[in-house]
Amino acid sequence: MKPYRRLAEATAPDGTVLSLFEHDGACLIRVNGIELMSTRRHRSEDALAELACGPLRERAGMAVLIGGLGLGFTLKAALRTLAPDARVVVAEIVAEVIDWNRNPAYPLAGETLRDPRVELRHEDVAVTLAEHRRTFDAIMLDIDNGADALVTSSNAGLYRLAGIQAATGALRPGGRLCYWSAADDPAFVGSLRQSGLEVTRKRIRAHATSGPWHTVYLAESTMGDARPVAARRSPPGGVERAP
Repeated sequence: MKPYRRLAEATAPDGTVLSLFEHDGACLIRVNGIELMSTRRHRSEDALAELACGPLRERAGMAVLIGGLGLGFTLKAALRTLAPDARVVVAEIVAEVIDWNRNPAYPLAGETLRDPRVELRHEDVAVTLAEHRRTFDAIMLDIDNGADALVTSSNAGLYRLAGIQAATGALRPGGRLCYWSAADDPAFVGSLRQSGLEVTRKRIRAHATSGPWHTVYLAESTMGDARPVAARRSPPGGVERAP
């Protein structure tokens, strides 16, 4: 069995330690011994961007926000989907995660971050949302394991009513709000609906043929001019109405 090699460590604002490992040519981030993300298994991170940005790709001057850089796969998928005149803002709270992605010694998102469409911010995505009212056509939030925060305890606030309302407030009319979650979360679905949002979900495997199943939630407003444009055709794998 090939060994895991620890490359670097980082400390989140609440003291949680993130570790970057290399294993058999792949990079992965672990928190408290739990694998958070991997360069080998990122299909659900790709889908997060494809579901959020795909139906809006024809809009001129698209502006989108990605909460959480991770290993850069949601960003890469968004850039593949969006037009050359799009603008992609990425908010990442852990400085070392940014450094890892920029480090040429690691096969991560260094080249992607040099794309002129990308604006990378070292800040809490909650700050980005508060400062950008009615700015984004799509918002993708993959800042933790979902509503049950694993990396930074304050991340849980983004999945509660105040955080959801901050996210919808940063959307332009006709925008899309998408959340990545490691598992189904009925309580979170309830909070989205309590905020006046209609929710659909897509179950996606971490790898095309193996690994755990993750959930991407798509939320759209049911109220007047804030209603995001819905996907009128089901993406590959099928989207189902959240129970």
